[in-house]
Amino acid sequence: MSLGQNLQFLRKMGNKMTQEELAEKLGVSRQTVSKWELDAVYPEINKLVELCNLFSCTMDELVRENMNVSDEAYSDIRIETVKAFYYAKYAVISAEPEADALHHVRQWARELKIENPEIIGWDFPLLSQEQINVYNMHGYEAALVLPDKTVSDGVKLNIFRQERQKYIAITIKSPMTAPFRLIPNAYKVLMTHMKINGIGHKADKKVIPCFEKEYDMEGVHYMDVYIAIE
Repeated sequence: MSLGQNLQFLRKMGNKMTQEELAEKLGVSRQTVSKWELDAVYPEINKLVELCNLFSCTMDELVRENMNVSDEAYSDIRIETVKAFYYAKYAVISAEPEADALHHVRQWARELKIENPEIIGWDFPLLSQEQINVYNMHGYEAALVLPDKTVSDGVKLNIFRQERQKYIAITIKSPMTAPFRLIPNAYKVLMTHMKINGIGHKADKKVIPCFEKEYDMEGVHYMDVYIAIE
């Protein structure tokens, strides 16, 4: 827990705000901001309130929590417009649904003879508290992105269309080295960036709200994490 580390992280999320820019907004010197970030001195209560208002966080988050979830595994955050595409999806609810869902859509790709298939996935949200708390279950949806709307006879698929949509995205290098830390933290980084910069989440049933895409490049495994934005 470090207020100074939190400030450094929040400045980075705020479009890479410099110490000088933060100092100007708060009416203090750059040296004062530097001392805050080094934990050499503590901001006065009125400045803490201003910091919370500026970065859209609570006093508890700023002072007590570790907001700095940045990691060398992450790329810079980007805004990306994803072109419209057709896809077929498969949902699984179980104790370990992700592997089952991905296996199913990979089988579709083999049956359709799609080389180098593009597969995306996201958590399936429609579970009861009993399924989650009592049976330790969760859901996952995997989707096969189709080269076009037409599929071969004998492969029965429910086909959906995702319209052109803007997403905020981040790339994780080697996500499976620590998946339970790196992947949730990637979402946290994106949502923090959205909150600080006033970027709204797109809530539309016709839009995939968020998804992950894994791929290999030059012998390294990567994962892109996307969240739909207004």
